Amino acid sequence: MDGDTGPTDDARSLRAALRTELVAAMRARRADAVAALRSALAAIDNAEAVVAPGTATGATSAHLAGTRTGVGSTEADRRALSLGDVRALLRAEIAERRTEADRYDALGQHEAAGRLRREAEVLDHHADG
Repeated sequence: MDGDTGPTDDARSLRAALRTELVAAMRARRADAVAALRSALAAIDNAEAVVAPGTATGATSAHLAGTRTGVGSTEADRRALSLGDVRALLRAEIAERRTEADRYDALGQHEAAGRLRREAEVLDHHADG
């Protein structure tokens, strides 16, 4: 995504910082921060996901069709993200919140808009280091 080409310790450090901040936000009962951090971590997890080999991609008629069994059948490799990839995901999360906050303001939903802006602020200082 950005100039970083491979997985780095910096990307893992950023993810660890997000998790640490999530725990602190949960303890402090900061709902806006918890929502933003959980969403960002989920976006990172989703970006790392790859389709497991042998996985059925189409609809099947039987509830067990397309399943795999045996040792390691539930394990799948994860895509390694670079620091630039993770920061790009965070910037996308921030942009989405700010865009929706503007829409809520236009509809007179100022409380919801404020919540989304607070969530964006939580992520903002992680996006550019």
